[in-house]
Amino acid sequence: MRNKFDKELELLHGELMEMGLLIENAIVSAVEALTRRDAQMARQAIAFDANVDDKEKEIERRCLSLLLKQQPVAADLRMISTALKMITDMERIGDQAADISEITLMLPADGELNQAEDLSEMSRIAISMVKDSINAYVRKDLELANEVIGRDDRVDQLFSQIRQELVDFIRENSQAGSEAVDLLMVAKYLERIGDHATNIAEWVVFSITGIHKDSRIL
Repeated sequence: MRNKFDKELELLHGELMEMGLLIENAIVSAVEALTRRDAQMARQAIAFDANVDDKEKEIERRCLSLLLKQQPVAADLRMISTALKMITDMERIGDQAADISEITLMLPADGELNQAEDLSEMSRIAISMVKDSINAYVRKDLELANEVIGRDDRVDQLFSQIRQELVDFIRENSQAGSEAVDLLMVAKYLERIGDHATNIAEWVVFSITGIHKDSRIL
């Protein structure tokens, strides 16, 4: 019985990593489409979201099957309940990557993106947070999970920096205010992706320790 459970858990880990790869690709494609003002790439990035949604449902079914059929002990319950929490945040990350591409489709094709470097750095950090939070779960790596949580400070700093730059730009170029607001929304979506990755890492901490944000749950 235990061997069967362990095999099912291994399959669950594989599906989580597949979902993680999907959302990583969605973020990369969304930001690249934005910097290039590439409408076709933006539409392809939006299409990733349906795949993310499908994978979320597959993982949810596997988790429920494990809960109902395998009678997991406390440590196993933490792993499965954490996976259910993780996929909720992962699905929202996919939504936000699609939202960035929706904005790209509304922007003028010849517009300049002065915040490209900062937005690219935000996306790189956010992607690393998503990737490492999932790896921390699979490896039961508490140190890596806590490191991911710490990285969110840099994402927040970049968001504040971009926001101030865009506010200053709007003051000096009111005619370009609409585009600046759209870019601010892109930065906000990336900041939210960092928040969701932090949520995932916090649930990974729970899966290992039974403690979530200083509160013991299980």
